[in-house]
Amino acid sequence: MACNVYRNGTGLHKGAMRPLAASNSSNVKSSSFKSRIPPSSNHSPGSAPLRRSKSAGGSDGVPGRVRVAVRLRPRNAEESVADADFADCVELQPELKRLKLRKNNWDSETYEFDEVLTEFASQKRVYEVVAKPVVESVLDGYNGTVMAYGQTGTGKTFTLGRLGEEDTSARGIMVRSMEEILANVSPETDSVSVSYLQLYMETIQDLLDPANDNISIVEDPKTGDVSLPGATHVEIRDEQDFMELLRTGEAHRIAANTKLNTESSRSHAILMVHVKRSVLGAEDVIPSETDKSSHFAKPPKPLVRKSKLVLVDLAGSERVHKSGSEGHMLEEAKSINLSLSALGKCINALAENSAHVPVRDSKLTRLLRDSFGGTARTSLIVTIGPSPRHRGETTSTILFGQRAMKVENMLRIKEEFDYKSLSRKLEIQLDKLIAENERQQKVFDDEVERINLEALNRVSEVERNFADALEKERLKCQMEYMESVKKLEEKMIENQQKHGCDGFMKDKCNGEGPVSSIVEDVAEVKKLLEKEIHMRKEAEDEVNKLKSQLGQCPDSGEGGGSEILKLQKALADEVRQKKKLEEEMIILRSQMLQLTFEADQMRRCLGRNGSANAYGGLDSPMSQVRDSLNGHKTPVAALFEQVGLQKILALLESEDANVRIHAVKVVANLAAEEANQERIVEAGGLTSLLMLLRSYEDENIGRVVAGAIANLAMNETNQELIMIQGGINLLSVTASRAEDPQSLRMVAGAIANLCGNDKLQTKLRSEGGIKALLGMARCGHPDVLSQVARGIANFAKCESRASTNGIKSGRSVLINDGALPWIVQNANNDSSPIRRHIELALCHLAQHEVNAKDMISGGALWELVRISRDCSREDIRSLAGRTLNLSPIFRAEMRRLRIEV
Repeated sequence: MACNVYRNGTGLHKGAMRPLAASNSSNVKSSSFKSRIPPSSNHSPGSAPLRRSKSAGGSDGVPGRVRVAVRLRPRNAEESVADADFADCVELQPELKRLKLRKNNWDSETYEFDEVLTEFASQKRVYEVVAKPVVESVLDGYNGTVMAYGQTGTGKTFTLGRLGEEDTSARGIMVRSMEEILANVSPETDSVSVSYLQLYMETIQDLLDPANDNISIVEDPKTGDVSLPGATHVEIRDEQDFMELLRTGEAHRIAANTKLNTESSRSHAILMVHVKRSVLGAEDVIPSETDKSSHFAKPPKPLVRKSKLVLVDLAGSERVHKSGSEGHMLEEAKSINLSLSALGKCINALAENSAHVPVRDSKLTRLLRDSFGGTARTSLIVTIGPSPRHRGETTSTILFGQRAMKVENMLRIKEEFDYKSLSRKLEIQLDKLIAENERQQKVFDDEVERINLEALNRVSEVERNFADALEKERLKCQMEYMESVKKLEEKMIENQQKHGCDGFMKDKCNGEGPVSSIVEDVAEVKKLLEKEIHMRKEAEDEVNKLKSQLGQCPDSGEGGGSEILKLQKALADEVRQKKKLEEEMIILRSQMLQLTFEADQMRRCLGRNGSANAYGGLDSPMSQVRDSLNGHKTPVAALFEQVGLQKILALLESEDANVRIHAVKVVANLAAEEANQERIVEAGGLTSLLMLLRSYEDENIGRVVAGAIANLAMNETNQELIMIQGGINLLSVTASRAEDPQSLRMVAGAIANLCGNDKLQTKLRSEGGIKALLGMARCGHPDVLSQVARGIANFAKCESRASTNGIKSGRSVLINDGALPWIVQNANNDSSPIRRHIELALCHLAQHEVNAKDMISGGALWELVRISRDCSREDIRSLAGRTLNLSPIFRAEMRRLRIEV
């Protein structure tokens, strides 16, 4: 819809449109579109103006007539040629809000409308006089309807649904209405949601979800409100969300080419905007019993106002002989005319105050039940053309507008008590009270704990003091007891000495004494002393002897230690020799198994080429070599059982470059089989390979290591491990260092495998993976370019999936990193693998509108057209065609270039 002409193909001056206004002989009083319901003066700052209403369906209301404006479309190119000799059938008098409809050169009829808009009226003026009063009423809490009615090709969709992406001044009523609503609502307390529908062949279809193609209408038996519970409701946060929603809806709306319009709408488009705003009700004042002059004011009640803005782009009325509709298009035209006829009958009945209004004759009239004769503020813009050839259709359109001006609506605010807001407020208060209570409880508990602790400390101190005093008293008593005992002993000794001297003197006087017993005791003591001296001497001799033996031990120990060192050295040499032999044996076995693997590969290759005879001579000696190893044919995987994975991985750290190369080759061949990959990673093989890639000096080793990592990167779990251990950065550095095409092919293959993982998209770019992949294209080797193209296709597929799921927004990383020129250059490469991957990448990039302009400027559109026509693969060809048909930007560019898919 973003173009400088009507969507239905009729020409229009940029930013200009020709409207009309009139009234027939019915004495309908003209009034301005800008008249509004006077707002109440009682409102709180920052909230919507307050109006008190009894209930959502209360009897209070404000009368409001349906406002009608007329807009004249300028002549298009066809009319300028065909009607060059004829004057316009319409003459406008905008200052008087009249138009004259010429029947012939001398007779005309005059009609008055609420507003007459010439063909030069801007889109902004059309919005301000037609839709802005309705939008302001919706923001105040009233329902509102803006509808466009007119013949096919007179500019209804231009007036209502123009997006104006290139020129903001050309934006239609839908976009401008949403801009004003979003500018006047609060994201914290208010909400805006949108549904976009089409009424096609008396079936309501969801333009935001094409699978939802039969939505039922539900009417509230109490209030008469009409709702569509099955429709998709999208929450709108900003203008960008709304523009994306309109683009999606327009892509699904049904249109066809007729004689009157190259892109005629075959359905009625209905955009419903639901606005919910939170306001505060007026304070209730209660007089005090004690003092009549004082008052108690209750806090204001939280209220919520629910309003709905309905924007209706009706399909154009048409005569079959003029539009040339046939077949299915004829049935569509019949359905359109029937629904418009039912709408006209309802308006006639309302204008004539008929007791019966046939609103159930059509789903269109049921949907617009609130707009004509209901509670909504309604504005109708009728669009007409100047051509005298369509005077009949113009007359019918003008009379429809005249009848609509007689319809009176009773406007009401739908205001409800905001239980949710009050509940949320009470919950917040309750949470605060609970938190305060918990805080006070914690303070109380802390105080109790502090008092208990102080009491315990005091009790402990008293117990400690008591224990110290008790101990001192005990010691004091013991000392006193010891002193008493000592005194008693001294007294006893004194008494014994006194009695002993007396006895001795008596014995001596009698000639008897203890002399003999004393001599015997002395002799015995001497013997014991001599015995003790002898034993002590023997012990000293034994000690000296042991010391001398101990002095001789170091000499013998030094000799024995040297012998032990010699033996240990010989043993270490033996172990090293054995280890070296084992390494050589492993190398020989790995070389033998490598030769076996290469021979098998050669035999299969020659077998596919029909060279079985030529291979026969080679197979025999190779079979003998294989059989000589273990007596039977040994596959590469037999290294697990013959040598052991740990020993093979240990050889990756060998100082011999040849040993490392053979070990990496064996690991790479083992990693080619998915069954071996888990065991290699668990044994630390991935870590060893990454360390070797970080420190390699020989490019042969780097190439083989990159090939092994590429094999391991075929597993999604291993891809995440490679990312965690810094493998992406290592591969990027290796790509910048490598020069050999085979090395670059291995690195490109590893990065291409990582590009297929949705979780690694951001990491790949931040660590230089994408730039490294594109940098390797400089090599020009077909094998390298094939891997680069595969990686780009994988990355574009994951990126497209992320954009579809809403995880990613904005331009493609590939376009930002400058990959588009290379992709376009190689889209028709002679190599089939390169061409197939590039075609897939282009299709995935084109699936999102944000990339469309860059792809058009970069020449990718032509390649997409070629792919949709000439691609050898049917799935890619159909994907390209479907992408071109669904993209409005691509369709507009192909129409400009006159390209047909």
